[in-house]
Formats: sequence, structure tokens, C-alpha cells
Amino acid sequence: MLERGENQPGVMSKIGRLVAVGAAAGVLVAGIAFPAVGGAGFGFMAAANEVNLKPEDLTEPPPAEVTIVQDVRGNEIARFYEEYREVVGLHEMADVMKTAILSIEDYRFYEHGAIDLEGTLRAFARNLSAGGVSEGGSTITQQYVKQVLLNSADTTQEKNKALEASYARKLSELRHAMAIEQKYTKDQILEKYLNIAYFGASAYGVEAAAKRFFGVKANELTLPQAATLAGAVQDPNATDPNLGRKHRERLLKRRNVVLDRMAELGEITPAQATAAKAAKLGYKGTKLPGGCEAGRYPYFCMYVRNEILNNADFGATSQARLEFLNRGGLTIRTTLDPGMQAAADKAIRKWVRRSDGPAAAEALVQPGTGAIKAMAASRVFGRSKAKNEVSYNLVADAAHGGAVGLQAGSTFKTFTLLNALNKGMKLDDGFNVGAGFRAAGYSSFKNCQGGNIGDPTHTVTNDEGTPGWKTLRTGTWGSVNTFFMTLEQRVGLCDTIKIAKSLGIHRSDGLKLQEYETFTLGINEMDPVTVANAYAAIGARGRYCEPMAITRITDRDGKATTYRPECRQALDPQVADAAADVLSGVFTKGTMRAAGGIGRDAAGKTGTTDGYASAWFAGFTPDLAGAVSLGDPRGSQEHKLIGVTIGGRYYGSVFGGSIPGPIWRDTMIAALRNVEPTPFTPVDKERFGGCGESCRPAPPPSADDPAGEDAPDADADRGTTTPGTPRPGTTGTPGPGTPGPGTTDAKPED
Repeated sequence: MLERGENQPGVMSKIGRLVAVGAAAGVLVAGIAFPAVGGAGFGFMAAANEVNLKPEDLTEPPPAEVTIVQDVRGNEIARFYEEYREVVGLHEMADVMKTAILSIEDYRFYEHGAIDLEGTLRAFARNLSAGGVSEGGSTITQQYVKQVLLNSADTTQEKNKALEASYARKLSELRHAMAIEQKYTKDQILEKYLNIAYFGASAYGVEAAAKRFFGVKANELTLPQAATLAGAVQDPNATDPNLGRKHRERLLKRRNVVLDRMAELGEITPAQATAAKAAKLGYKGTKLPGGCEAGRYPYFCMYVRNEILNNADFGATSQARLEFLNRGGLTIRTTLDPGMQAAADKAIRKWVRRSDGPAAAEALVQPGTGAIKAMAASRVFGRSKAKNEVSYNLVADAAHGGAVGLQAGSTFKTFTLLNALNKGMKLDDGFNVGAGFRAAGYSSFKNCQGGNIGDPTHTVTNDEGTPGWKTLRTGTWGSVNTFFMTLEQRVGLCDTIKIAKSLGIHRSDGLKLQEYETFTLGINEMDPVTVANAYAAIGARGRYCEPMAITRITDRDGKATTYRPECRQALDPQVADAAADVLSGVFTKGTMRAAGGIGRDAAGKTGTTDGYASAWFAGFTPDLAGAVSLGDPRGSQEHKLIGVTIGGRYYGSVFGGSIPGPIWRDTMIAALRNVEPTPFTPVDKERFGGCGESCRPAPPPSADDPAGEDAPDADADRGTTTPGTPRPGTTGTPGPGTPGPGTTDAKPED
């Protein structure tokens, strides 16, 4: 028996000797003297003369090929395709495969031109006698033409026309075949045919078929395997081995027909045929690669897919972009770092189980480039509710396969801090705050349209906080709600919103940002990628870059297009440095002090929403930024983080520092293990040191407060609303002239 890929003497003997005469084979032209085969020969001659049979150019769009997605190191992570096909050269196919296909489909391929007169006239005679088309008689070239026409068809009507059993279709096919024979060598035609043919089991082309059927490459096919594939092309649907036992039995019989034909033609010996027929079918049904659901990184895969489908640079219409992705045979190099991805996956698994009701999601972004290095979640991507799977992107916004997102809570206080620093406030500037904050009037806050949106009916409080003097530092470390409401009022709501927008902040659901007085408390639903990227800009000293997942796309012809970061300076670098200085204290003196730091310069902010609907942590180093969200996909407002067991641990209530913060910490330690630490740029003390116009009054500190400031409490700012007062976003009615923000909780905190 032939071994895999082996060139046996005599295997290509007959066909190989005919290669030289292939180019000289006669091309069918009008007026050729057809030998009479009963009435059939004259009938065909009449038809041929009537339509003036001449070569006709065939438009040959490239066949659909598999698009391969790679991580930053070039490892394959996903595939997209309309037809599972991998185009290979004729030299990459086993000789026994070429012999088998020619033996059963067109053994005189290298002798004749576009049409095999002997075979075609015999078939026409039988078809005319039968009153229809009952026998093919098509050459390899004609079959290639039919496949091209079929693959080019956009509508069902066009597909049916390419397959219809009519002499008009046959004559049109011959015209194109004549042109193909003039355009290409026989070897080129055979290569094209073997790459376009459908073999069944969703495998297009011999390379994909070899992998799908037998788990080998086309150049590794054995004699019985090659005969199986050669037999499958005649009626791939009837012999599709993936459809069950009867289909496999038909395929086995068809394989043996091919083996007998090869022996009859002298391409193999009778002994080889007998041995090959004794072999089992050997169908493995190798799982088709590709698709986000089947890959290791489904959320990142979804992000990449939507980047292509939503970007007009890849096609003028959505259909054109889909074809570009699924048919283009592209190689897409991405920003995904498998080491950092593994760090995020491991950290999430440590704290949250896939069977838990709440789900954790994390995105890692590189400061200064916007490169998304990892996207991880506690839930498995899929459609099984019984397995607690989710079928949307937990890590990204709706434009990238996500959903409505989760309210970001006190992570938004960072944008108010940036606004204050940008407007000249110093690190020790501050003011006294009470246990509750209530706007003096509707004009106390204005949105970016100039509308009055202050709510004198709504009180924001800190349940466990104490009134007192708070500075930009201590107010941030303790995440004090009343301090940030006062600060936002002083520096301007609209300017805070503009700062956030300059850092790429947009709602996960694609709607406009809600511009209400509680903006600084994180009433807007967000996704981890967007929040992580905003914080990455602070880590890059104010340089904001659009989130980036694709770095290079190479087309089927080897032409590569490189994509570079799209960046701009969104913040004054010294403002970003000052913010990093303040936010670094969250680890040592604030809401993350219990979780601890990561052994290098780091800064961040916890976030917990009103009523514990969701919890967050967003943070950064100069080398990597990340954001972690936690909430229940069934509905965060209906299924709050109160009295829950997560990761095998019971929590009376979950804060940003309870689970998201430790996930971020564990991720960063592992992800940056082999990265040389980059320190923060020191704060400009001349510009931001001390206090300016908002210094603490002169009275000396008391015995109860020797430091002169209230010590921050890690969980001191869990906001509440004064009983009986309606809140924006609840069932209460907003005060006169105050627009309600919809259905979101308006008083998140940490």
C-alpha cells in the first residue's frame, strides 16, 4: 500500500506522461467535426453551431478562505470563515490524491482540451436518450468553472442557475472552460479545482478536507484516504460522513469504486487496491476550528470580530465587511498577550466561580498605546443557561458584542479630581463637608447644554463617614461622597464630563452619557475596556489612545497593512502626575489598604454603587492598566451584592475593595512579573504641593484628631438617601425643573 505522501513508481505513470501534451491538446471551436453518435452527435453539433461556441472569459473571484486571528506572539487564537478552506499549492498535495481525483473524475485530463469529446458526446447521447441530463461527462476544467459560478452567486436564483440541468448552462460552462484552458496550465487548473471543490462535512478544498476527515494535511494522505476524498466530490451531501452511518456507508462504497478505477487504469496494482479496500473508513470528524465560542479567548475574539464588522475601512457595507472577514483568507495579528491573559484568568478564578450568580470581568490595557492585552471573565461564553454561560461580551461595550454594562460607581470620582487639578487646585486644598449633601437649588448644577439639573430634593450621605475637613487627598482616599459632590459643584459638572469624554468615556449601551449632579458618583453604565483605557491615559501622563486590538492584517496575497495607535494628549502631563500621586494613596491610606499594593508604583480607585448593585476597581501603573467589574448578569439592580456567596466565600455586602480590588492586585502582580517597573513621574510640588485658596482654617488639631484631618475609612462612603426623599433614577419624582435620569441608581459610592 502507498505510504503517506509517498511517490510510488508508476502511480502517476500514465497521467504524468500526458502532462507534456496537455498544452497541445485541441481547444474546441465552432465548426469542429463531431463524430456522429446516433442522433446525439448531430443534435449537439446543431446546438453548438447555433450558439457559436467560442471561449468566454470567466470572472474568478478568489474562493472563500479561512481568516486566522493571532495573539501578539503569532499564535493562532481563532478562525473566521464562511467556508472552511485552506488554499495550498499543488506541490502541497500528495501525488496519490492527484492520481485518485483524476482517475475517477477525468483520467484523460492531460490529453484533452476544455472538453473531452469522447466522454462528453457519450454523456450527451445518454442524456438525450433519457430526455434530460442524467450523466455528467464534465472535465475537471468544466467542474472548476461550475464551482466558480456557484461560489460567485449571491442569490438563491443565481445559485440555482449555476446548477440547473440544462444545455444552455452546459454550453455556457463550455465557453468558460475554453477560456480557462487558454489562460492556465493543466497543473494550475487542477490546483484550483482541488482548492475549490466541496468534499462534505463542511470542508472546502482538499487541505481542509484532509484535516476534517482524517486529521492530516493534504500532503500526508494515504491511498485509502485519498480515494475517499476523491470519491466524495461527486455527491458530497449524499456521502457526508458527518451526517451518520448511512452516509458513511455510501462514502465507503464510493471510495472502493475509486480504488477499483485506479487499479483498472494501472495507477495502482490490484493488490494495493485490495489492501486499501480492506481498510476502515477512518473518518475522524476533526472539530472545525474557529468561531469565538470554540476558542480560548471568546471575549477578545468577539471584540476583534466587531472591530472589523463596525469599521467602514474594511468595507462600505456591513455585508462587504462580513465577506472581508469570513471569506478573505486574512491573517489578523492582535494585541492579546497570552501571559497577561493567563494572569487575569487565574485571578478571576481565584475570587469568582463560573457557577456564581455575580460575574466578574476584567480588561487590561497598555498605557501609551491603548493596546488591549487581555479580556477575561468568570463566566464561560456560550448559550447554555444550565451551565451558567453568557452569550454576550461581558468585558466590552455593545458595539463590541457587549450589553448594557454596569454602573461604574466611585471610579468616576477620578474625573472630578482631574478637573479640580486642571483648574489649579492643590493637593491639600479642601473644605468642610457634612454628613449629607443636598443642592441648594436647581441651578447649583448645570449640564453641558446649560440646563439646570441640581436636585434640592435629593440628599447624598456617607453612612459611616464623619463630617469634617477633607482635601483632594483625603477625600479621594476615603472616597467621600459628600466631598466629591461639593467638589464637582465647585469645579463644574460640565467640565468634569468633558474630562471624562476626553479619556474616551462613553456608555456601554451606546446611549448619551447621563449628565446629572450625581455624575461623579458613577451613575452611567460602563464596561471594563472603556474604564481601563481611561485610566491607562492617566498612567501615560495624559496621553489618551483609542482602544486597540488589531496591529496588522495580512491578506491572502501576503500584502500586510499595519495599524498604529491613534493617540492624542488629553490631559496636561503634570495634572496626570498629580492625579497618580493622589490615587496611589488609595493603596496605603484608602479603600484598598486592606488588599495591599503590588510591589511597584500603582494607583487606582474603588467603586461600589448605591445598594451594592455592582462593584469595581480601576487602576494603573505606567506599564499596564486594568479595570475589574462585578455584577449579576441577570440584572444588577434586581440581584444585588448583598448576602451573597462568591468564590466560596460569604459576603454580607460587596465593596470595590472586597473582590474587584484583589482581582486587580493579583492580576497585576502576575502580569507584570517579568516587566521592569516604571516609576511614576514625581508630582510637581511647586504647582500642586500644599494648598492655595482652599487651605484648612487655622484652629489647631484636637486631641481626638492629632493629624488635623479625619482618617479615611475604607468603607466610609457607602452613600444613602435621606428617608422619604425621592432620588433621580428611582421611583421618586424629581423636583420641579429637574429632569430624571431614567432607571439607573443615581447615588453610587464606594
